[in-house]
Amino acid sequence: NAKQAGDAQAREQLERVYESLVTVRCKTYEDCIRWARLRFQENFHNKVAQLTYTFPEDARTSNGALFWSPPKRFPTALNFDRDDATMVGLITAMAHLQAEVYGIEKPSYAFQHSEMARAISEVGVDPFVPKANVKIETDPKATKAAAETSMDDDARIAQLLEQVAAGLADTPMSGNLSPIVFEKDDDTNYHMDVISGLANMRARNYTIEEVDKLQAKLIAGRIVPAIATTTAAATGLVCLELYKVLLNKENIEDYRNTFCNLALPLFAMAEPVGMKKFTFEHKDQKLEWSLWNRWVIEGDVTMQDVLTWFEERGLTAYSISAGSSLLYNNIFPKHKERLGTKVSELYTTIAKQTIPDDRRHFDVVVACEDDEGEDLDVPLMSIRFR
Repeated sequence: NAKQAGDAQAREQLERVYESLVTVRCKTYEDCIRWARLRFQENFHNKVAQLTYTFPEDARTSNGALFWSPPKRFPTALNFDRDDATMVGLITAMAHLQAEVYGIEKPSYAFQHSEMARAISEVGVDPFVPKANVKIETDPKATKAAAETSMDDDARIAQLLEQVAAGLADTPMSGNLSPIVFEKDDDTNYHMDVISGLANMRARNYTIEEVDKLQAKLIAGRIVPAIATTTAAATGLVCLELYKVLLNKENIEDYRNTFCNLALPLFAMAEPVGMKKFTFEHKDQKLEWSLWNRWVIEGDVTMQDVLTWFEERGLTAYSISAGSSLLYNNIFPKHKERLGTKVSELYTTIAKQTIPDDRRHFDVVVACEDDEGEDLDVPLMSIRFR
């Protein structure tokens, strides 16, 4: 599948697979402790130390202003302290989760704070050596370069596949990896211990007030109390509009948008704005659509058939996607190989989508432009392949 995709997304996913199966793979609980300790060192000491080496506290920008001026804060690299309960707790929780991923049994000492502090402090850590001429992006609006290396995606994917195969040949996996699904409300799964610990260590880097696990849980869950009276009011207002639909009210002026705030209290009603309509004319054809329309193609068509369908209407479909996966884009030479492939096959193999047996269609998102190169917002495309 990675070879078929041949794009940056597949490359990034494969790099994570290589990291999990080869470079940071853990076989014992001691490996998990070492992994967690080194991650702590890298994120809260080495990267911060490199940042302050590249940009000292008195560093100035090209126009002479202080680089570390508000809202920027000058950070401080953290040094591990076995007597610091927050540091030991974070690394312990990270080691527990890593062991869970690799199916490694936790020894009895893993649940004893003093023993874990001793084990963590015994991990060998190389002293940090700053690197000269390191470029750190300081423009928040800057985007990541499309190619960080001279190697193209296809070549890098092929290289990673070989490295993964070689790594697994040397030390075969004894079991499957177990992904962890975040659950903030279970106080025994160490999830919030990791989240709160990571947040507090970064806060400590920048001299920001730390929070306890309960506060971190509230922030992580973005918990907003649900008030029964507000819910009841919203439900009642929706039902009033539903009655109008059942009474076949066709004029938009008959309906209302309602804004309410029970704390003020405020109830404000307004006529809804009509939906935006789009029109496009090509030769003797005139297309009209809105947000509520969708276009349908009949048959189990190929990618080329879809492009031709749009060309016949004077439109150029340059990108077709399903979910977060790109099925076709005309800027990628590799994607030309997909023109003869049925879209239903690409939908299941590239986008990893499952089509239930009782469903006759699936949807894709198409990005189009007219003959003048202007983008058009076209409806969702349904392919009725059964």
